[in-house]
Amino acid sequence: MILPIVAYGAPVLRVVSKDITPDYPGLPKLIEDMWETMYASNGVGLAAPQINRDIRLFVIDSAQIFDNQDEDEKGKYPDEPGTKQVFINAHIKALNGKEWAYNEGCLSIPKIREDVTRHEEVTLEYVDEQFVAHTKTFNGITARVILHEYDHIEGKLFIDYLKPLKRKLLKGKLDDITKGKIKVDYKMSFPK
Repeated sequence: MILPIVAYGAPVLRVVSKDITPDYPGLPKLIEDMWETMYASNGVGLAAPQINRDIRLFVIDSAQIFDNQDEDEKGKYPDEPGTKQVFINAHIKALNGKEWAYNEGCLSIPKIREDVTRHEEVTLEYVDEQFVAHTKTFNGITARVILHEYDHIEGKLFIDYLKPLKRKLLKGKLDDITKGKIKVDYKMSFPK
């Protein structure tokens, strides 16, 4: 089932999410719905807060970025061909490598894209959908997508990385999103 994506301004996007246990109600269906919602919205990642759940759960499919790359971009990133994965109860253990800028957008903040600087490598502890524990290091585009979604479960948004002047310039657009004065081709819910 395609779920509505919560728009900028919703309180759940600013909450630090809680760890969950294997008996979390309807978890397999929720994960299935998150994949369906992400793909229907043309996203490469989706975190539970974006569908109004304050739990430490996100899904990513960075392979889509590589599938849609121009020929001159091929082979540029170390994580090619990307990763499709579920992350539950993720916690960052280390950030390494150089910081680099990349143009990011967010399904909860439609029609705004900005360059964001992030580390090129992240080591995470998490469990998968079978609640098997992992500690794994990701790099390149995959690390960036993970860090973006990880921010959601920490109550952060990509616009938080922007300089104050840039945020001020975006205020009108952000207010329009909060008020539902935008059109998108996917299901959204706006703050009341």
